[in-house]
Amino acid sequence: MRAGLLALMCLSWSIAHAADTYPSRPIRLILPIAPSGGADITARAIAPKLVEALGQPVIIDNRPGGGGTVGMSLAARATPDGYTIVQSSIGPVAVDASLHSKMPYDTLKDFTPIARMVSALNILVVHPSLPVHSVKDLINYARANPKKLNYGSSGTGHADHLAAEIFKSMAGVQMQHILYKGGAPAMTELLGGNIELIFSTVSTAVTFIKAGRVRPVAVTSAQRVALFPDIPTVAEAGLPGFVVDNWYCVLGPKGLPKAVTTRLHREYNRALAQADVGKRLESFGIFPFPLPTAEAFGDYIKSETAKYARVVKEAGIRID
Repeated sequence: MRAGLLALMCLSWSIAHAADTYPSRPIRLILPIAPSGGADITARAIAPKLVEALGQPVIIDNRPGGGGTVGMSLAARATPDGYTIVQSSIGPVAVDASLHSKMPYDTLKDFTPIARMVSALNILVVHPSLPVHSVKDLINYARANPKKLNYGSSGTGHADHLAAEIFKSMAGVQMQHILYKGGAPAMTELLGGNIELIFSTVSTAVTFIKAGRVRPVAVTSAQRVALFPDIPTVAEAGLPGFVVDNWYCVLGPKGLPKAVTTRLHREYNRALAQADVGKRLESFGIFPFPLPTAEAFGDYIKSETAKYARVVKEAGIRID
């Protein structure tokens, strides 16, 4: 018993001491999604600024799988010293617990909130062969062809999946969910005609929209956006009240020293405030949306978790 207590005290001292000199070696940033797509673009836009500020390499480690749970679980089990952190999104952080009866981690208990970074716009896009040009067209087509439409998502509980499930519930239609390891693989399948639609991030879809390879139908935000001023919101185009906000954030394992948390929060917010970062992100429909403190972000996670628990329950969405 005494030996175990001594070991725990030594570990606590070493972690606290490490915070004084943090960082002194490379930082591993886990991304629980496949390369490409909005989350990957966000990480790679911000990482160089972190390298400048922290004086250490930031190694991006894509770990897709399980709708984000593979990468999140890895981060939850990491030593809480600030050298392994995870960039995640609304689904794995605030929604999945309401969709699944069992989860390999508990966001509120197993992680230290560091920073909310951005809000990433989602847009409903369809394959050009689909005779759908509006939200009402899609609803009518889906009602006439129940379960014949396949939609892709980057992971169960991610914003694109949540948007489609809420759409199904509000519109009273049936569509089949096809799960991929990221938004980019799902888009590849849409381009190939293997699925009919995605509530994609703009960052994944914008190139293909401009090339005419996918057809944009509506955005999931509360208001139209300057990037696509002629594209209506889902709410104004046929489903009043429909809004899904996709956000990305950074977390560390439970027990991350406050000094490390504060340092990382400060450097992420500084990076997001730089004009070149904002300009690059906004060109992909991703908008800096930081919160003033790590504690404020922790409160935000709690409020979003409670909000989407209500949304999931009211929509009758369940994965298992």
